[in-house]
Amino acid sequence: MGNLNNELAKERNRAAAERTMMAWIRTCLSLISFGFGLDKIIAAINRSRFDGSDHASMSVRLVAIGFVLIGILAMASATRQHLRTLKLIRRDDFVYVDQRSITVFTAIALTIIGIAAFALLVTGTSVT
Repeated sequence: MGNLNNELAKERNRAAAERTMMAWIRTCLSLISFGFGLDKIIAAINRSRFDGSDHASMSVRLVAIGFVLIGILAMASATRQHLRTLKLIRRDDFVYVDQRSITVFTAIALTIIGIAAFALLVTGTSVT
């Protein structure tokens, strides 16, 4: 009976790891899409305004690149963590191991981008 309980617990943990991975995929896809879309929208606005120039301001481009980079790095980290978790769950002597939080890293990186974007908006600075 103990072995069945252990296997059921492992299955619940594996299912939880899959749901967590799917949440990371959605989050990272949103970050990458938002960054890419932001850059393309600003470029289209700039093209339609005056001289048909295809150059978005550098400050918007940097913020957009930041979103895409965070999405890529978070996805790579989440994939690595997911594979490590599955490997640990398969072991018979599974012991919980505290891992670095990808969520905290992502939140800190987004806070930095938010502060930079806020500063650019407040000061009216546009790096061109």
